[in-house]
Order: sequence, then structure tokens, then C-alpha cells
Amino acid sequence: MNFKEMIDNMSPEVYVRLKQAVELGKWSNGVKLTPEQTELCLQAVITYDYSNKEEKDRVGYIDTTGHKSIGKKDPAKEQDTIKWIGDGPEGQA
Repeated sequence: MNFKEMIDNMSPEVYVRLKQAVELGKWSNGVKLTPEQTELCLQAVITYDYSNKEEKDRVGYIDTTGHKSIGKKDPAKEQDTIKWIGDGPEGQA
């Protein structure tokens, strides 16, 4: 069985365990993942996502459509600067 066939036959439960192991850096029993194990688990998670999930739901997805107000100034969202006035040296104007 090759890597792709193994991923195609992987259950959602195994996927969740592999993803959690990568996120935490250790297996559920507390044993730390080696760099090789981390790499293989991450490859498995990415491959599983590619085969079973929509693009927006995959690990590592970045929404590149941007925010609607990028580049526009909205006066309602602008913050006012606070000027402190007081007796101490930091409050003197």
C-alpha cells in the first residue's frame, strides 16, 4: 500500500488524531513527535484535506479575497487620540 492509498483509507478519527499530534507536538500518550513523524503526520493531514475537504476548510488555507474596507478610511472606525492632562510630568502639556 502506498502513501496515497493509505490516506484514502484513513478514517476521520485517525485524521483528527494526526492533526492533534502535529498541533501539540506529541502523541495522545504524551510521547513527543520526532521531526520525521511531524513531517509525515503533516503530509498526511494536508493530503487528507486535499482529498476530502473544500479548499476553504483545509489546513493552511488563507483567504486572499481581503476585507471589503481595505484601503478605505471609515471615520466611524477611526480612534480618537487621548490627551492626558494631570499634575505629574507625564501629564503636562
